Amino acid sequence: MSHLQAGLCPETIEKARLELNENLDTLHQDIQQVRDMVITRPDIGFLRTDDAFILRFLRARKCNQMETFKLLAQYFQYRQQNLDMFKSFKADDPGIKRALMDGFPGVLENLDQYGRKILILFASNWDQSRNYFVDILRAILLSLEVLIEDPKLQINGFTLIIDWSNFSFKQASKLTPTILKLAIEGLQDSFPARFGGIHFVNQPWYIHALYTIIKPFLKDKTRKRIFLHGNNLNSLHQLIFPECLPSEFGGILPPYDMGTWARTLLGPDYNDETEYTHTYNALHVKQVLGNSERDCSPKHMKR
Repeated sequence: MSHLQAGLCPETIEKARLELNENLDTLHQDIQQVRDMVITRPDIGFLRTDDAFILRFLRARKCNQMETFKLLAQYFQYRQQNLDMFKSFKADDPGIKRALMDGFPGVLENLDQYGRKILILFASNWDQSRNYFVDILRAILLSLEVLIEDPKLQINGFTLIIDWSNFSFKQASKLTPTILKLAIEGLQDSFPARFGGIHFVNQPWYIHALYTIIKPFLKDKTRKRIFLHGNNLNSLHQLIFPECLPSEFGGILPPYDMGTWARTLLGPDYNDETEYTHTYNALHVKQVLGNSERDCSPKHMKR
C-alpha cells in the first residue's frame, strides 16, 4: 500500500476509489501534475506543496487536477488577501482562544453514520462584546486545519449543525454581507473539506431572510447540502441518526460540553482561569482523533 493511503482501512480506500476517483496507480502522478501547475501562478506564494498536503485538495475535488489546483491557489490567495486573519493563527491567540472557549466550534467525539466528523455551533453563544465574528471564523478554520490532517476525514468529510435557538435579531444584524462573504470565501471556496450537510435548526424568520440574501453567493452544490429544519428534529434525525447526536439535538448522547474541543487544542492542562501560552499539542490532538473513530454506521449500532 502506498504511504499516501497508510492508516486507511480497505473500506475507506474503496470509498475513495468509488466516490473520489482516487486511483493508487496514478496518485503520485496526479499530485505531481497539480504541483507542476504552481509555476502558472507566480502571484501566489504556495507555502506547501508536499504530497500529503496536495492530496487533501485532490480528495476535496474528486481528483480533478484542474479543479484541485484552482482550490489550492484559492487557499493560499485567501490567506494572502486576509493577512491579519492568519498573522497569529494558533489556538492560544487571544481572539481564537475566546472563540474556542465559547464553543466555536463544537466538535463531537463520535462520527456520524457515514464516518463524517460532526461540528456544531450554538449561535446564541456569540457574545458580541467578547468575540469578533472574524475570530469565530478563524477558530473554525483553525479547527478544520487540525481535523483535516486525518486522512479518513479528507475522504469522509464533515457535517455542520447550527442551532439558532435564542439568536436575537440584534445579533443577526451584525452578520453583515461583508463578513458573511468572508466566511463563504474561506469555507466554501478556499478550504479542502468535504461538507456532506449543513443543517440549520430552530432558525427564526430573520435567519431565513439572511439565507435568502447569501444564497446567490453559494455554489449550487453547497445550496443542495443546506437543510433548514426549523423545530423539526425528526427531519434532522433522518439525515443524522440520533445515536450520533447530543441531547440538545434530540440525540441519545449526553449534552455537549462546550470546553471539549478547546481543551483538545490547548492540551489536557487547560482550564478557563489559566492563560495558556502554547500552541495546540499536535500529539494530543492525534490521540483524541484516534480515540474518536467510533462512528454511528449500522455495523456499529442497532437501529
